[in-house]
Amino acid sequence: MKVASFTVHATAQQSARWKQAAEHEGHRSAGSWLAVAADRYLDALQRAGRPLPLAWGWGNFRVLLEDGREPEVRGWIARPFGIFRGGPSGPGYQGCHRYALTYLPTCRIVATFRTAAHCRSLAAELARLWVRWGGSEPSEDPAPLLQRFQREDV
Repeated sequence: MKVASFTVHATAQQSARWKQAAEHEGHRSAGSWLAVAADRYLDALQRAGRPLPLAWGWGNFRVLLEDGREPEVRGWIARPFGIFRGGPSGPGYQGCHRYALTYLPTCRIVATFRTAAHCRSLAAELARLWVRWGGSEPSEDPAPLLQRFQREDV
């Protein structure tokens, strides 16, 4: 199992409360308690129907274009999604005001918008939907959601 480490800054008062809560719930450290508490918080967001926060990073990924080509593009990645500047016809240039949201497992473009922010917002909504399906693409039709986002992009 891979493990990640985080450094959390807290006031003395917060530290004391976290240590008490960790001890009360049977954790050996405040760090292990914080990990469980953060997971519970994200689960509560999901149950409340709020979009999941996605961690976006910079990288390369493949995209299937309308002409059948599958070039590698550079853009933002938050698995299972990627965003690149351009659209179904191919990568764009800086200032083109076109960004494509791509579903990485199939390299398929999901939608194209004028801003990357719209792509990130749709990705968060789709992630929330798809989490209910165990992380795989759902069988329910995402068309109403896509149409809503396209109306907001105009």
